[in-house]
Amino acid sequence: MRVVSLLPSATEILHAIGAGDDVVGVTFECDFPQTARTTARVVSTSALPDGLTPAQIDAAVAERMRAGEDIYRLDRQALLGLDADVVVTQDLCAVCAVDVSEVHDALDFLGCTADVVTTDPSTLEAVWASVEQIGRATGRLAEARRLASDLRERTAAVRRSVVGASPVRCLVLEWTDPPFAPGHWVPEMVETAGGVSVLGEVGAPSTRTTWDAVRACAPDVVVSAPCGFDLARSAELTRELLAHAALPAGVPVWAVDANASFARPGPRLADGVEALAAIMHADHAGTPDPRIAVRLR
Repeated sequence: MRVVSLLPSATEILHAIGAGDDVVGVTFECDFPQTARTTARVVSTSALPDGLTPAQIDAAVAERMRAGEDIYRLDRQALLGLDADVVVTQDLCAVCAVDVSEVHDALDFLGCTADVVTTDPSTLEAVWASVEQIGRATGRLAEARRLASDLRERTAAVRRSVVGASPVRCLVLEWTDPPFAPGHWVPEMVETAGGVSVLGEVGAPSTRTTWDAVRACAPDVVVSAPCGFDLARSAELTRELLAHAALPAGVPVWAVDANASFARPGPRLADGVEALAAIMHADHAGTPDPRIAVRLR
């Protein structure tokens, strides 16, 4: 089977269920496992220039969306030469990956008969179910079910570990300039880890908010998880917020690897849940993995 993955999370899932050798096409963002882009052809790139600040990225994305322009470019010629049997894409967020309508248009134009598997998870359970969905489409259902079962048990174990602990009011920021309240599965991650997500709603999109609202929500802890950034860049952006006194005063502030364990709907969300439990309830869950989270205040 020949599979093209247009989602970093799907690429991760495919490798985790043993279908990595079947992946012949990936995106420029598919960086886990590290071999993902060296063993497959890159078929999509970003329409945004490199080196933009968070505010510039936000403005550029908003401008392109208002104009009806795509944020990602699909290389049709690269796709043509891959003779794919399955293409995995998403219909969740136009900012996250190639729009599914663009995929269908490209396949129709190329005369490609590949099956298009569209994932659209907005909760943790939906993410685990998407693992099984991808496994079913690629002939790896048994392996996918084992992985999904393990992920469900890991998050259930976190929930059990914080039983009896006082809920911690947790503010997760999904973007830093302007601030965005968390959405989709992130508020649920907080709740699973023994917290109360003071901004954002489970299953709903992330939303632009204000610094006044951020300060008014009175969190016990702040977790900075700017979408698409790794731990080093997340920490850098969070230090800028601290330097400008943008965050609520007098509470712990953490930066996390949003790219790996918060933003992408894949297996490493379980790592994010475990990290949140350790951030909010160290006496119950130990200390967070330093590769995922760092305390800045």
